[in-house]
Amino acid sequence: MNRLVISILTFLVSFSVFAISDEDKRFLEIVDSEWQRSIDENPLFASYMGDKSSNQDWPDISENALRQRQEKTLKALEDVKKLNPEKLSKENRLNHRLFVYNYERSVRGHQFDSHLLVFGQRGGIQLEHETAESLGFMTSQDYIDWIVRLEKLPNYIDQHIELARLGMERDITAPRILMERVARQIELQLVDDPKDSPFFNVFKIIPGTIDDKIAIQKRALQVISEAIIPAYSKFKDFFVEEYLPASRASIGVTDLPNGKAWYVNLAKYHTSTELTPEEIHQIGLSEVKRIRSEMKRVMNDVDWDGSFDEFLTFLRTDSQFYFETPEELLQAYLATSKEIDPKIVPLFKVLPRMPYGIKPIPAESAPDTTTAYYMRPAADGSRPGYYYVNLYKPEVRPKYEIEVLSVHEAVPGHHLQIALAMEIENIPNFRKYSGYTAYVEGWGLYSESLGYDMGLYQDPYSEFGALTYDMWRAVRLVVDTGMHYKGWSRDQAIEFFKENAAKTEQDIVNEIDRYLIMPGQALAYKIGQLKITELKSRSKEILNDKFDIKEFHHVILGEGALPLDILEEKVDEYIQNTQ
Repeated sequence: MNRLVISILTFLVSFSVFAISDEDKRFLEIVDSEWQRSIDENPLFASYMGDKSSNQDWPDISENALRQRQEKTLKALEDVKKLNPEKLSKENRLNHRLFVYNYERSVRGHQFDSHLLVFGQRGGIQLEHETAESLGFMTSQDYIDWIVRLEKLPNYIDQHIELARLGMERDITAPRILMERVARQIELQLVDDPKDSPFFNVFKIIPGTIDDKIAIQKRALQVISEAIIPAYSKFKDFFVEEYLPASRASIGVTDLPNGKAWYVNLAKYHTSTELTPEEIHQIGLSEVKRIRSEMKRVMNDVDWDGSFDEFLTFLRTDSQFYFETPEELLQAYLATSKEIDPKIVPLFKVLPRMPYGIKPIPAESAPDTTTAYYMRPAADGSRPGYYYVNLYKPEVRPKYEIEVLSVHEAVPGHHLQIALAMEIENIPNFRKYSGYTAYVEGWGLYSESLGYDMGLYQDPYSEFGALTYDMWRAVRLVVDTGMHYKGWSRDQAIEFFKENAAKTEQDIVNEIDRYLIMPGQALAYKIGQLKITELKSRSKEILNDKFDIKEFHHVILGEGALPLDILEEKVDEYIQNTQ
């Protein structure tokens, strides 16, 4: 297909009712060029978006390439800031504002060498076969492209090793307790028979319409045997003998060089606010207290006469709350999603055209990852969105979480919001296909409250599950800032989590380790949810009987992802216009 770039001509035509200034033209030229650069510099992103022009390549992640990209980002920012926003069309004034916002926060991050933290237990080079999950395999060429890409994988692995060694030199390494998980994951690639390699999974199910199926499989086995397995064997030697011993015993990002400032920047980046880590910590403690009182109300509704801790133990251990097999658990997710889909209609003015499906999280990464996650559709429509669910150990996946989890990850949560953004016309691609963590995850968490509007959570344990998920995100504020800013230990964070949420220990430990490898990201959910909830309450209070939930949601979703302060401006405009 043609590259996913903004055609300046088409973009200008969409604004033909306005007087297009030279300033508009210059701005759109920069936007177009920068989007194309993002595609060119990251072949994986291009493939993920449905652009197959670099389908046989990996990105260049070398230190030199990174510094060159940073220089280009700074130059683009300087060029855009030279433009006069007052001479831009109304639409482009917002586009200009968001472009500057994005590039300024990117430039602020240049001082922190996050690119040297190349390994993590939640995916990464040791599980690179999972990249195939986001690719479209519809033709013989798609399979051949993947094979050629795999032939180049050893060099990509070497680049990871080079960056890791540079990180070791600069005392920038990941926590050892997480790297022990990575060491176990590398072992999954070291098979005796290439047919047992996770990389061969995608070649096992080639459709019969592919004429050269046998030749493709034969070539894939050869590449896996002669290139992939030896490369991972070399990687294992480096990792076990050099990197693992050099990884740090500490856990917080503040233990890295310039770590305090690093975490403060991450907090601002992910929340799109100026909140300090201490302020976020206190918000978390306040929310934990509020939600816990709601939980006690539900405990009274089920006539529980024991303590809060005993109730959580009951929920974690009683067999009535768990399925016995992964197949039963998957069927429950499928049935719940089918039940939810029609219930969203009364709440939204516009619904996405793109469908979504449900898939199990790949078995290789399931033990070390979270309960679920969402993958956006391909930009060209060749792949729907996917709601991935964790079927590992169904005995630790409670039934009472299924409704609230599905609302968050699928509809009206991530799929509805992200697919709608991708379908908005007349906005640049950088707005369609990127986001702000507080907005995206804040919407996902806010959506969980819409379960009440849709008639979900009728069972008191299901309602407790919804409260557990709200509590989970409040706990995040406390433990993320605790471990990365206030000197908390990992065990201290795990205990705080266990004391306040009915998540099972398997999930809790995986969650805590997720916050360690992704510092600051977990802050976005609750901060975003609180802002959207605040804006909804304000709109209701001021508009009274003029408030329309469909219109409110359209204002929140209608322009794609926005930083929280700009989102607030949009809602205030809606309130004023409606009055």
